[in-house]
Amino acid sequence: MEQAKQNLKVQQGITVLSIVLFIAKIIAWYLTHSLAILTDALESIVNIMAGFIGLYSLYVAAKPRDTDHPYGHGKAEFVSAAAEGTLIIAAGLMVLYETVLNFIEKKPLQQLDYGLLLVSLTAVINYIAGAFCLRIGKQNQSLALQSAGKHLQVDTYSTAAVIVGLLLMLLTKRYWLDKVLAIAMGFFIIYNGYKILRRSLAGIMDEADTELLEKMVALLNAHRRDNWVDLHNLRVIKYGALLHVDCHLTLPWFLNIHEAHKEVDALQDLIRREFGDAIEMFVHTDGCLPFGCPICIKQDCLRRQHVFERRMEWTLQNILSNRKHNDPENLSSLRQ
Repeated sequence: MEQAKQNLKVQQGITVLSIVLFIAKIIAWYLTHSLAILTDALESIVNIMAGFIGLYSLYVAAKPRDTDHPYGHGKAEFVSAAAEGTLIIAAGLMVLYETVLNFIEKKPLQQLDYGLLLVSLTAVINYIAGAFCLRIGKQNQSLALQSAGKHLQVDTYSTAAVIVGLLLMLLTKRYWLDKVLAIAMGFFIIYNGYKILRRSLAGIMDEADTELLEKMVALLNAHRRDNWVDLHNLRVIKYGALLHVDCHLTLPWFLNIHEAHKEVDALQDLIRREFGDAIEMFVHTDGCLPFGCPICIKQDCLRRQHVFERRMEWTLQNILSNRKHNDPENLSSLRQ
């Protein structure tokens, strides 16, 4: 709950900052008539719209789960990021459109030095705000804040390109560079909008996060307990800052309910220590079968029916499978 409040507060600050920076860039464009500065200002309009969308999504995502949303409201952050990515692409297309119009109706550039100072100031502020937003977003596992932070960073990079272009124009008097820079920035903005949109759609569609899964598998291998005979059918779904983890844990069949529950608690505690408290786990326990003996690492097992042959390392491929490892049926299907 505290993370949700912090996310909302940061997003409020980002939204207000976007409005202030937009006004500064509009003033710079009015002073200079620079098309490159106009492209930067157009992207700031998107920042403002995305800021309000992000505020709403974080407000919704912070709501507790209810009967209509048993997994909570965290998916709202993915919708927000999708909207933000779409708006960024729209801003890039607007930049290209304005550039084409400028080829037809040319406007002379003026007061580039004043415009340069204003735009440089917005770049510094954007960079600091973006870095802070990204840090809090990663810390609280908020996709909305991470998207906002990346958006601010993209804005900083595009503003830096504008600054370089203005300096070159001031030094060389080659004002056609303004249009070239605007076209390059337009395509750059579209590309970054696509990346944000792609990531948000992956979250909406519950696409597997390979990097997260590999990190989790490495953690489980490194801290594997003797009673964890097998672990399979691992799935991780993101609901905003919440990670929902499903898995099947095979335990020695002779453990009583209390002993089995301790093993499940140990598994949950291990994952929470590494990935934070915003985790919901559903662990299905299975009793071991004789075909698991050759890969069972439990040394003091009095019920072993086959000698130990090898320790099977859990990998991203075999831990996602919905079959117990060393299952003869599974092995025969793999050979086919």
